[in-house]
Amino acid sequence: MYFKTSGRINLATQQYDSYYRLVESYRNAEGRVCHRTILNVGFLNAELSIDQLNLISRTLTDKYQHKVSLFPMNDPLVAHWVEDLWARIVADNRLDLTLYDPKSRMIDADTLTHRNVREIGAEWICYNAWHQLGLNEVLTANGFNEMEIQLAQSQVISRAVYPASELATARWSLENSAVMALTGYDPEKMNKDRLYKSALKLHSIKEKLDVHLSARTNELFDIQDKIILYDLTNTYFEGEKRSSKLAKFGRSKEKRSDCKILVLALVINIYGFIKHSSVHEGNFSDCKGMDEVIGSLNKVMGGDKKPVVVMDAGIATKENLQALRDKGYHYLCVSRVKLKNYIADTGRTPILLKTKSGKNVTLTKVVKGEDTDYCMMIQSEMKAIKERGMKTQFEQRFEEELTKIKASLTKKGGVKQVDKVNQRIGRAKQKYPSVQGKYIITLQQNARNTLVEDMNWHIDVSKNTAASEGLGRYFLRTSMDMKDETLVWDVYNTIREIENTFRALKTDLDLRPIYHKKDDSTVAHLYLGLLAYWLVNTIRCQLKAKGINTCWKEIVRIGSTQKVITTVGYNKAEQEISVKKCSLPEQKLKQLFDTLGIKQRPFTKIKSVVHKQKLRKPDSIVYARIPSG
Repeated sequence: MYFKTSGRINLATQQYDSYYRLVESYRNAEGRVCHRTILNVGFLNAELSIDQLNLISRTLTDKYQHKVSLFPMNDPLVAHWVEDLWARIVADNRLDLTLYDPKSRMIDADTLTHRNVREIGAEWICYNAWHQLGLNEVLTANGFNEMEIQLAQSQVISRAVYPASELATARWSLENSAVMALTGYDPEKMNKDRLYKSALKLHSIKEKLDVHLSARTNELFDIQDKIILYDLTNTYFEGEKRSSKLAKFGRSKEKRSDCKILVLALVINIYGFIKHSSVHEGNFSDCKGMDEVIGSLNKVMGGDKKPVVVMDAGIATKENLQALRDKGYHYLCVSRVKLKNYIADTGRTPILLKTKSGKNVTLTKVVKGEDTDYCMMIQSEMKAIKERGMKTQFEQRFEEELTKIKASLTKKGGVKQVDKVNQRIGRAKQKYPSVQGKYIITLQQNARNTLVEDMNWHIDVSKNTAASEGLGRYFLRTSMDMKDETLVWDVYNTIREIENTFRALKTDLDLRPIYHKKDDSTVAHLYLGLLAYWLVNTIRCQLKAKGINTCWKEIVRIGSTQKVITTVGYNKAEQEISVKKCSLPEQKLKQLFDTLGIKQRPFTKIKSVVHKQKLRKPDSIVYARIPSG
């Protein structure tokens, strides 16, 4: 129970005064929170403070629920009002005084049923991460009303826990998950159309969200952003996408050359948090877009911060490296070509390292002419084994192509013309460019030099030896003046984190394939996945700091073991008692909750009582309104 007030004219004093009502909250059969006036108290002539009013309402509630206070009532004014109001409640029969009688609260076990079982564990973890990131404040500052914030919260959490289409997300939110019980969004308003609009509105404030999330995660995890990683990936479309400006045929990293693709460019820090993201056409080249990246970094990180940009060979063109130098950024990358005419730095001793897989890596600083960059040669045992296997495989396939060409020379109707044979050899060389250069191929022609009679080939020993010596060897270059080869190696290996990010986005958050028809929906769909990734990475970073390296899919599976259950039964008075409670977390989930520092259950109990409806005779005036016949 609690007091509610409204302004009225007090007839006794002829002044505008507060009129008090004693009210209680309850849940109806549909689960909605309703308010019921228990007693119209009227105008309080006595001067009662807020604390005294609260004490009166609590004492009346305890009295109604047969609860005995451990401490005696020391305020005579409060005691007087409690007795007076309780007497009026009993006299007017304003409450069912048998409801909290111990006998009436006994539930018939045979009537117990369980309803509306919903998952809540993973949603609860994401809900806390959302508030850690302070996203509600950003949305409020950018014109989102309360209902739009609740919907956006529900949508992003759903994307993290159950990545699916808008239609499937709406169905899952209504039938499988308790996410809307956490966010407060009205389930009756949940549908795919509202989810489409919500995603578009979130993408409309992308830049502001990115700046806030970058600063917020730096603050949460005390990150300095001294190193950032830049790379590109792509994802493919289902459908023809004839009217799309983004969907183009290009080099698909998923080997889906039959589908149109688009390119996603990401800049992240070594903890996996996104500093820049952009979407490009499917035929976008890896070496483009550096100016856009630099401009975005200046906005997100501030112009005074100049981190080291680590990138792969595909992006490290001469123009891109020069653009980074001009803007004051240092870089570390794989050289696009293997250096030639270099010498080992005699002032440095080569360093032998052992990788996690037990393979050896040799680091050697090298010097090349007038090149001012620091260059380091890496000789990797594991890479050499891999390249040797690829080399052998390509050699076998190239020789199989040559064998087919030679066999055609002796077949009836086979290709024997000199120009046609050379064309076939040229196509084979084009197909295997990495090995064709060391083969010497000779053709024996007839007297008129029009037909090929025989064909032979062999490997140039010197070229083969040079190629074998270069296996497993590549070069790193950086604009920094480094004194420690091991530090250069460690900094470069942070680029593996961006590969983990792409894997999480594509696999855990299901960014591939894309089914949207319109480009604006496609871009909003991708950004929704990036927002979900912020929640996922925030959670995983906290767990990694405590030694828990569980993947996200396993975290979701563990979280799904906690449910919200509504238990319904009838008491002796034939009243329906409904109790909605969260199950206790299993041991693995409890460990995650403890590590993340969040409560083990979002809520403990929500109870509602549905009284048996009483039938009453309608007023005669109602019958009079019904037409005859």
